[in-house]
Amino acid sequence: MLASDISAASRRPLGRSGLSAAPIGLGCWAIGGHFTLNGKPDGWGEIDDEQSIRAIHLGLEMGASLIDTADAYGTGHSEEVIGRALRGRRGDAIIATKFGYTHDRAARALVGIDVSPAYIERACAASRERLATDHIDLYQIHVGELRDDQADAAGETLERLAEKGAIRFWGWSTDNAAAAKRMVKFPHFVAVQQELNVFIDGPEMLAMCEGNNLASLNRSPLAMGFLTGKFGPQMRLPPSDVRAAGHSWVRFFEDGRPRADYLDRLARVRELLKSGGRTLAQGALGWILARSPSTFPIPGFKTEAQVRENLAALEKGPLPEATVAEIKTLLANDAGHR
Repeated sequence: MLASDISAASRRPLGRSGLSAAPIGLGCWAIGGHFTLNGKPDGWGEIDDEQSIRAIHLGLEMGASLIDTADAYGTGHSEEVIGRALRGRRGDAIIATKFGYTHDRAARALVGIDVSPAYIERACAASRERLATDHIDLYQIHVGELRDDQADAAGETLERLAEKGAIRFWGWSTDNAAAAKRMVKFPHFVAVQQELNVFIDGPEMLAMCEGNNLASLNRSPLAMGFLTGKFGPQMRLPPSDVRAAGHSWVRFFEDGRPRADYLDRLARVRELLKSGGRTLAQGALGWILARSPSTFPIPGFKTEAQVRENLAALEKGPLPEATVAEIKTLLANDAGHR
């Protein structure tokens, strides 16, 4: 499938921005390589920058345009790789990046949080330089919870950056629907990034996005790889992988092993996700596409094969409504699937 195969009808509006994109994007956390958070690895193991660039090029050729990253990923390395990949083809991509986690590049470590106006200005300039672009299409607050006064000050700063042309639009990576709704008053606020996958639904945020014409970018659409089906009960990831590093917020894995309760949930819905000739990953992405017309899953990748499989879900389209309803019934009693 080539970019020409992504018809205008299959693209989705990116909220109230006036932009549109294929509804599956490229999540670029993994290609940032090694970095640490609270002294623990927060990357996804070894990377090959040339392979990352080839994978991004393949994504563009298959019609993907939304590329999501953050200055935290590899403490800037992911942004630099994207900048290299988009050399000479900047117009093919909608670049979404994030700010708010301060970092020590030499140590490749995240060291704190800063969403002050002065910091936002500096971080935006640094991201534009790494991305080799004069503007960022969607600049997102990366810190999920802020006080109202912090959020308002950030919003005012982001509006000024939009008016200057440094960014086009902005959003917030948060699962707090009430906090996100407060930001609708800012005209360049067009998107929320929320956790959303077959295991973790987010109806309140989706309803807020639909009701206010905001895009919903979906992080962990494959549950940190769990929904690819490649993990069995005996598998164990190395300590260099974020899923084995001991972070309290990694919910699908424990000590680098897939959690038995999630393996059980996946077993219950496996065949439904594989309906219509889909792979498990394609079914999981099809579930998100069916969940709301506002959604944009952004699965991560390190290889061309992963990009090819993920974007082939566009050909399969959203899961049928009846299949989504059956999955909901099978998972209805699970905590988290609300």
